[in-house]
Formats: sequence, C-alpha cells, structure tokens
Amino acid sequence: MPDPAGHYFDPSPAAPSRPASVRLVLPDLTAELTTDRGVFSAERVDPGTKYLLLEAPPPPAAGTLVDLGCGYGPIACTLASRAPGATVWAVDVNERARALCRANADALGLGNVRVAAPEDVPDDVVVDLIWSNGRLHVAGPDR
Repeated sequence: MPDPAGHYFDPSPAAPSRPASVRLVLPDLTAELTTDRGVFSAERVDPGTKYLLLEAPPPPAAGTLVDLGCGYGPIACTLASRAPGATVWAVDVNERARALCRANADALGLGNVRVAAPEDVPDDVVVDLIWSNGRLHVAGPDR
C-alpha cells in the first residue's frame, strides 16, 4: 500500500509543508539551509552528503557541474561556493526540493546555481562533473 505522505522522489510531495532549517558546517562554508517535509533528509544534513562534502576532491574552478538529486541544496550550494566560476545545475524531480534549493542558493548569494527538473536541463549542456549522494536504500519517506 503506498504511503499517503509520499516519498522525496515524488514530483509533488503529498506531505504537508512544515519548513525547518538545518546547519551545514564545513571547513570552508557554514550555512543555515531551509528544509521541509517531503524532501530527502529534511531534519539533518545526511551523513553521506556530509562525508562527500568533506572528503571529495575539490571541484574544478570553472565548467559545468551537476548536483543530481539536489534536494534542498547542500551539495549544489557547496559546489557553487567552492567554484564561483562554474555553473552548477541543481537537478531534482521534486518541485518542493527545487524551490528550497533555489531559495537556499539565493540566500547565500550563489548566482551560479541553476535549479531545474531533469526534463528542463537543455540538451546541449556539456557536463564536467557530477556529484550525487545516491540513495541506495529507501526505507520510507522523510517527513
């Protein structure tokens, strides 16, 4: 039986909105990010995401970078902050996640973030780097 609250990979989350915030603390970036029900890891920065942000090699200074499954934007915002000369595509199927990512990038003054649904990324975009915290196990929706 499907969960009536839906999942974070639904295009339009059914869970009623309940905005919150989480604190992302990295050696080179500290940010309060707005989250909400119906998006991935709404109550904390996911440990896999935090590990990626702490341990992955730095992104190239320029080029086209992609955060695939951007959620509320911790990866996209970190990439954009670390590579201000790059264009960062933040891509997610979830419209609530995209709105949060856009708001978080705007709040941090990151004008190099382009938020889009997968079908809205132009066909001619050439990608230099993809970062993603692939969710390998789905135990239920984040509410």
